Amino acid sequence: MRKERTHILPANLPPRGLRREQAAAWLSVSPALFDRMVNDGRMPRARRIDGRVVWDLRELEAKFDQLPHDGEDDPNPWDKQP
Repeated sequence: MRKERTHILPANLPPRGLRREQAAAWLSVSPALFDRMVNDGRMPRARRIDGRVVWDLRELEAKFDQLPHDGEDDPNPWDKQP
């Protein structure tokens, strides 16, 4: 059985790069929904470390901050046409 790197880090130091399943879990969504969010630009694209594909936690946080709050159809009301 493969040992996860996250067990090596202290609990107060989360990994900076997350695998697809970890990134989806961090957002509390399924991997399939995460894939759709990446494809439509709501979440960032992955980075490559040699053959490994990872998502940057800081980029995920920045994109998460841009998501609309519940009840907001348009995050910027000034963009609405009269």
